[in-house]
Amino acid sequence: MLLIFRILIRQKIVLILIFLIPLFFFSIIEITSSENLLPVTLDALSEPDVILIPERQISLVYYAIASCGFLVSFLALYLIQQNRKVNKRLIICGYSPIDLLAAILCALILIIIFISTYVGLLILFFHDYSNVVGLMIGLSMIGFVYGCYGLLVGSLLKKELEGILMIVLLANIDVGWLQNPVFYSQAENQTFIQYLPGYFPSQSAVIQAFTDFSSKSLNTSALLYGAILLLISMIIYFFKMKTSRN
Repeated sequence: MLLIFRILIRQKIVLILIFLIPLFFFSIIEITSSENLLPVTLDALSEPDVILIPERQISLVYYAIASCGFLVSFLALYLIQQNRKVNKRLIICGYSPIDLLAAILCALILIIIFISTYVGLLILFFHDYSNVVGLMIGLSMIGFVYGCYGLLVGSLLKKELEGILMIVLLANIDVGWLQNPVFYSQAENQTFIQYLPGYFPSQSAVIQAFTDFSSKSLNTSALLYGAILLLISMIIYFFKMKTSRN
């Protein structure tokens, strides 16, 4: 796990992306957004409610969610694809595919914790949120779900370009568009949006940022969603690596 983590952080572009992308998004929001009140639907509550939130505040939270989803999914894809040949050699030498995937998952969890904590603390420089810890938990949930999606794409596809396109396609449609709380509030087919990976963690982050309601059930659903993606990726990775060993 430590070796995988060291290989990752040695890539300067990775550190640049992690630190600069959220800062860039938040800075643009600070410059361009207003304090106009926007209706936001909290559909995941036991009793769905619509609340009015200033544009700047909801935009900061939304782009925090989008940043975590994009960054973690790309890094998860990188962890799987970049070391594929090395992992094949390790398996030939006797390592189990499950052991290697477990090491990748542990490294990914450290990345999720770091990114969600960094983004959660960074957002405080632009606006003060009462439940920052709850917001960070919501961000970590979006990181977990999209990290598992990145592992799944990396297990399925060998080429980097194809993997990146798969990541961009879903992330751009989901957390980059449909999970926008303002758009979701006006969407005609909200049921479709609820089946996408970003729904539960996005709702959790928004609820924790702006209300006193609990989001435990949403976090549990997000963990279950990510676990399903993780299980599928483990099965695919195991059989592909086992075939390589044979």
